[in-house]
Amino acid sequence: MDRYEPLKIEEKWQKIWEKTEAFKATEKDGTPKMFLAEMFPYPSGAGLHVGHVRNFTIVDVLARFFNQQGLNVLRPFGYDTFGLPAENYAIKTGTAPQEITKVNIANFRKQAKRLGYAIDWSREVNTSDPEYYRWTQWCFLQLYKKGLAYQKESYQWWCPEDQTVLANEQVENGKCWRCGHEVEKKKMKQWFFKITEYADELLDEIDNLEWPEKIKTMQKNWIGRSVGAEIDFKVMSASGHPQLRRGRSDEPRNDGSEERPLDDITLKVFTTRPDTILGATFLVVAPEHKDLEALTTDDTREKVLAYKAAALKKSEIERQENKEKTGVFTGSYAENPATKEKIPVYVADYVLAGYGTGAIMAVPAYDDRDREFAEKFDLPVVEAELIDRDLYGTPKTTYRMRDWLISRQRYWGCPIPIAYDKDGNPHPIPEDQLPVLIPEVEDYKPSGDGRSALAKATDWLKVTINGEEMTRETDTLDGYACSSWYLWRYASPRDEKAAWDQDAVKYWEPLDYYCGGDHAVAHLLYIRFWCKFFADLGFLPFREPVKRLLYNGYINAPDGKKMSKSKGNVIDPLDVINDGYGADTLRTYEMFIGPYDQDAAWDPRSVGGVYRFLNRCYNLCFVNELNGNDEETRVIRNKTIKKVTEDIHRYNFNTAVAALMEYVNELYKVGATNEDVATLAKLLKPFAPHLASEMLEKLNTTDEWPKWDEKYLASDTVEIIVQVNGKLRAKLTINKSDLEDEEKVINLALTDEKVKKFTESGIKKTIFVPRAKILNLVV
Repeated sequence: MDRYEPLKIEEKWQKIWEKTEAFKATEKDGTPKMFLAEMFPYPSGAGLHVGHVRNFTIVDVLARFFNQQGLNVLRPFGYDTFGLPAENYAIKTGTAPQEITKVNIANFRKQAKRLGYAIDWSREVNTSDPEYYRWTQWCFLQLYKKGLAYQKESYQWWCPEDQTVLANEQVENGKCWRCGHEVEKKKMKQWFFKITEYADELLDEIDNLEWPEKIKTMQKNWIGRSVGAEIDFKVMSASGHPQLRRGRSDEPRNDGSEERPLDDITLKVFTTRPDTILGATFLVVAPEHKDLEALTTDDTREKVLAYKAAALKKSEIERQENKEKTGVFTGSYAENPATKEKIPVYVADYVLAGYGTGAIMAVPAYDDRDREFAEKFDLPVVEAELIDRDLYGTPKTTYRMRDWLISRQRYWGCPIPIAYDKDGNPHPIPEDQLPVLIPEVEDYKPSGDGRSALAKATDWLKVTINGEEMTRETDTLDGYACSSWYLWRYASPRDEKAAWDQDAVKYWEPLDYYCGGDHAVAHLLYIRFWCKFFADLGFLPFREPVKRLLYNGYINAPDGKKMSKSKGNVIDPLDVINDGYGADTLRTYEMFIGPYDQDAAWDPRSVGGVYRFLNRCYNLCFVNELNGNDEETRVIRNKTIKKVTEDIHRYNFNTAVAALMEYVNELYKVGATNEDVATLAKLLKPFAPHLASEMLEKLNTTDEWPKWDEKYLASDTVEIIVQVNGKLRAKLTINKSDLEDEEKVINLALTDEKVKKFTESGIKKTIFVPRAKILNLVV
């Protein structure tokens, strides 16, 4: 070809790579390994978007870079396929989620291959494949055996019209997204994983991770360890006498009568500042607090119940973000154990039931939220002296992080491998009966009694365990459970005897590079939790699953706004490819668009600029004569090798591409040699692998990563930055011997046309710093 035709070149090399299984990885003794992966995507019907391309290309650039350096590279791929979109589509259209998922995966795979990714397709995994979720169920059973999977009652969003549980994202302004009916909170028995068992290790190991600081900070805040004390406050009535209440229904009768015994109420509060107890002027309990009903007096009951009902319609995030403090007096008081004063007890939604004890002592003199509340309800603010923090209460450590709620009342999810006997007691499904398959149903709508559509599969519900007929659990697992172990499955994805092969995991793991732009907290905490748990069982030889984390920014629309279907501003990557630019242009542009960890706006003009750059690369190899002089190009060649190599190691992909552009510009000026173009092709290959492969084939050379020679990097000249009033106006190249001659440097600067333009009014002062190579002219 006498001109650059990217689509022809890319089709050629994609066929070659597929036929030769170019990226298939096997364990190799004596060869250093490199395992890289992106956070695997949900395969939506819309297919890949340009955000996916940025994320996946970062991984691919690194994978190809390390491969060219001789490392044994593993770069697999997978799909996180369970979830609401497929189930909602099934409810709407009657199409089985299994069929929807199959079509979407085929589309994703086709698009990923069009982009030339160096993926080992033999290791492709899909979380909704029975051969995968069989082992997800096995993982659940290991947690269950150790008491880390358990049931308890928990409040959930409930739509009384549709008779179904709703996820947080399905509640819009307090109403069901599907029917528009007002939702309510309903207590239901749910399954949890006891992640809090590992809270201290999860927190203490964060600083040792080679992860972005912002992600580590988010994880620390999510875990939220608080060291303090639990203090008992005896509740009393307005008269000052101890408050009596009817015993809770879980308390045993002591005389066989219908009445429950009466007892004193003691509110247990958690505080990180027990030394401020002298300034505690009121208590606040969460709307969900177990003793709220008992604390409520007859004359306040109506207000308290109305407030509780309103609070339960808000998410915890809404309650925490609400600037305006709200609350209601319960009618009860408590005795401050330090001052012996009677202080009021309020209910307010800024206190969360899951944090500490669900009750706090409010010290408005030392806490901003308490002060705002006190000012609104005209409560006293007492600036009392601090006391010994050990005088009152029992030392206690609490965590903001809760145990992981994993129950989902959904059809399209991994079935929880539990069955119930006739008395309602849970029993694990025997491992030899796994997987518990998802049954086919005619109607995907929830059953109407709080259970998923699985409850409609009456034959499937029946199971015999140890000769006893039982009823299967109809809840499915949170999708995060399915994605908490896939990194280890990548090591042996076709293993039929185990979730992962011990030898393969020992060779490939832990993951060297993990790249994503979402799931900064939950997913990363969950995979760390499972890693530590399975390490304790002896199934993993490491306790942290990910060595290095890269967290990329978003790509926004040209106007800087977030891309969305509703706004009609989504850029389809295949449109860019099929418009004639090709995959190499798209890949290179997305690496050039800006620092990988920052958001960037799509710029169609820059896409064209990158295409022109690749066209010039093509011409250097296939059109232009290679008549350059090595003595003229070896310095820029070696500098470029060093620059690109170091930039990729530092994840400065944008400046690596910029260095290649400068290199090409220089070769057009002075002429290129065969070695110059071969070097260009090798350095270009991680970014534009199709074109680079075509160039290397023409030059009949390998893609081994080039090395620079230090002797060609030394220079007799230095670059001086010239500023006028602190702003960059010019760059001067001078001999090193002239660096200490300030007058000569200033005179040279004043002859520069750019500097002249900004110094016409005269120069008041010059500041020259030879070591920093900066000259500042003050006018």
